[in-house]
Amino acid sequence: MVFDARDKELAVGNHVRYVDTGTIGEIVDVKSKDGIDWIKIDKTELWYRSKLVELLDEKDLKKKSFDDGDDEIDIEALKEKALDLENIELDSNVAEGGG
Repeated sequence: MVFDARDKELAVGNHVRYVDTGTIGEIVDVKSKDGIDWIKIDKTELWYRSKLVELLDEKDLKKKSFDDGDDEIDIEALKEKALDLENIELDSNVAEGGG
């Protein structure tokens, strides 16, 4: 048996949130190695220590969408865009006036 940060039992098919980054995904695999339990999340295809995730309830899985209701918000994509904006190099020669 594998348990989350709140000592709730985890199984393949459960949805979880990685507490450090907020990454949400479905458990696709479970394993134990050297006394440590691991779960693999579908969204990232990465392994996480089971004690660093929390099991999500149905109410936690509601789609968050824009006004039209068609586009799901991808938190990870928004974080990447924010990092891209932070890495833009500002230059005093940009957008000079014509006169």
